[in-house]
Amino acid sequence: MAERTNAMTHVRTTGFHVTGAALAVLFLLPMLWTLYASVDSRRATDDGEGWGLGNYERLADYGSGLGTYLFNTVVVSVVAVAVTVVTTTLGGYALARLRFPGHNLLFVVTLAILMVPYTTILVPLYILLGWIGLQNSLIGLGLVLAVFQLPFGLFMMRSSFEALPRELEEAALIDGCTIGGALWRVLLRGVLPGIVTVGLFSFLAAWNEFVAPLIFLTDGSKFTLPVALFNLQSGSLGSVDFEALQAGVVTSAIPCVVVFLLLQRHYVRGFTSGALKG
Repeated sequence: MAERTNAMTHVRTTGFHVTGAALAVLFLLPMLWTLYASVDSRRATDDGEGWGLGNYERLADYGSGLGTYLFNTVVVSVVAVAVTVVTTTLGGYALARLRFPGHNLLFVVTLAILMVPYTTILVPLYILLGWIGLQNSLIGLGLVLAVFQLPFGLFMMRSSFEALPRELEEAALIDGCTIGGALWRVLLRGVLPGIVTVGLFSFLAAWNEFVAPLIFLTDGSKFTLPVALFNLQSGSLGSVDFEALQAGVVTSAIPCVVVFLLLQRHYVRGFTSGALKG
């Protein structure tokens, strides 16, 4: 009986590892092919030389320069992450800890925004940015992208705060802390995984966003990297530099991979401790 149980356990373990390896290959293969194509200069130059950074050199010299597009994308992402994290942290705390008339209704209405396709509100937002003087602005675009992340961020942070024992906050208040002091000195440490999760989602969404920058930015020197790569893909007279485009895809993916690897521990804890307990 014990041998049969061990055999079944071995079969399940083997099947788990085989399935995991197959899924890993399935997801990594397109990335590896893109990396391979980005350093393959043969088709682009027709000079018979195999590998090199020629594709990246052409990408760096494209348009206003790769550095300009990366800087624009970083500015937009930083604004979106900062606004999203600060707003959802304060809002999540208020919805989880404070009791005021209509707080549950406010939370439900906020979540209902997720059912509205964000492309339907781009034109009203474009007009609104014109009223406040933020059209064709990286700051304005960052604020718009932050708005798109607020429903998920509020849900995550409300769940994270509700997962913390109320005794922590009560003890801080008894020791003389104000509500803001208790939040800053005690509770923020407990919801750090949730904050990291919200920030990571906001960063990935802002970094890879294409439709909103395409609509809100009209100056080519302010384009973010996805829009710049789209223009590169459009080509000149119907020609497309696929190798330089692949180099751009790799360049765009590297920051996302690095940030995810650095924050993956907090990211996993944010889902397993905060969201699932809420």
